[in-house]
Amino acid sequence: MKLSGVMPALITPFDVNNRIDFKAFERLLIHLREAGVTGWVPNGSTGEYFSQSREERRDVLQFVKDFARPGEILIAGTNAPATREVIEQTALARDIGYDTVLLAPPFYTRPTQAELIKHYEAVLGAVDVNLVLYSYPAKDGADISFELLDHFADNRRVIGIKESSGVLQRAIEIARRYEGKIQLVSGSDDIALDFMFWGAASWICGPSNCMAKACCDLDRTFKAGDLNKAREQMKTLYRAMNILESGKFVQKIKYGCELQGLPVGQCRAPLGELTAEEKAEFRAAMEPILNW
Repeated sequence: MKLSGVMPALITPFDVNNRIDFKAFERLLIHLREAGVTGWVPNGSTGEYFSQSREERRDVLQFVKDFARPGEILIAGTNAPATREVIEQTALARDIGYDTVLLAPPFYTRPTQAELIKHYEAVLGAVDVNLVLYSYPAKDGADISFELLDHFADNRRVIGIKESSGVLQRAIEIARRYEGKIQLVSGSDDIALDFMFWGAASWICGPSNCMAKACCDLDRTFKAGDLNKAREQMKTLYRAMNILESGKFVQKIKYGCELQGLPVGQCRAPLGELTAEEKAEFRAAMEPILNW
């Protein structure tokens, strides 16, 4: 399975009563499709899966699956703190029609690499899915080591790794070491162009919820071979991307959707609202993107 293009790590809209707002969700997905995204990644951390019930997670997966067209990539986030629950969520996604899932290390538990290898083996053994690993040690408290990647390098069902460590040298080593085996997927948004240069053909991108046209244009420009234009586009994107990486990531993306004329509500607790100063800083960085 070849991963390519910009695939939004989808936010989950909520209404004023803190319920999932599927009308707002549909408006967002239509906007993203018109911008040129290649697929959908619901129920990742950007989608606030950690705040949702099992029924809500199922409803989100079903809604996105029903919206998707043939040829659009579908990757379900099925993470949870325990292997048992990850298997349950992964089986649920498979039953709905997702044949690929995105899995970071289980949060809070801080597994060893040996434990993490057994965890991923258990998921693959229990459910017939492809796996995109998700490396984000700053958030999950656990790394995905080269020892682990070596272990799965010849497993055809481990198809990629979303690399969000922010360490470009690590991305380069993944690209070099696992070429033709494990696909490098861009996940460090403020160095996305660097990832493209080192072979990342796909970008699982939270910021594309609120800057889809710009992200898709960057991807298309690079693939067309116009590196000078791609650098200029990345310069325009960089400030907003960098502010997102500085904290309150999901809140800022949801505010960015509001700036695009696509209100998607607030985040669920414990995520709080942005301050007036945080909004002003992000709004200023978004200005050239809104006028893209």
